[in-house]
Amino acid sequence: MNGHLLQDAFGHHVWASVVVLDTCAALTPDQLQTTVPGTYGSILDTLRHLVGADYGYLEVLSPGAFGPFDGSAAGIDELRAAMAATGPAWMALLDGDIDPDAAYARHRDDGSTSTAPMSIRLAQVIHHGTDHRSQVCTALTTLGIEPPEIDVWAYAWKDGRLSETEPMA
Repeated sequence: MNGHLLQDAFGHHVWASVVVLDTCAALTPDQLQTTVPGTYGSILDTLRHLVGADYGYLEVLSPGAFGPFDGSAAGIDELRAAMAATGPAWMALLDGDIDPDAAYARHRDDGSTSTAPMSIRLAQVIHHGTDHRSQVCTALTTLGIEPPEIDVWAYAWKDGRLSETEPMA
């Protein structure tokens, strides 16, 4: 399978995460601790988890190509830089000939292992990012802050790759 087909999905994933991080850079330390029932945790913990997971996914899918990231004490600026750095790594992975059925194993610190094909792991990356960005945006809304426009249309619009015509009268 040609990974180029997925480049927009992963480009959007990284871009949207960076936009959310940029929005959160203006928050106070107390605001970053905001939690909303039913979400992962505080805004800051959710962002740390989101970025750290991308590094973990890359470690499984491109062993040795991307170093580990310990974001347990990272601030927004460090998280933003780390997330932005994943963009070229995702593009390099997708630039190759991808076997969607190739199995990849993740060995956890507790001794357990999960094995899934490339196609499922790539789908998980996109789903995981969307889910947690949505949770952060929900938390921003509870603070009275308008969440950023991060849908795929906004991603396409910023690059001039979405066009619209006015309705006909």
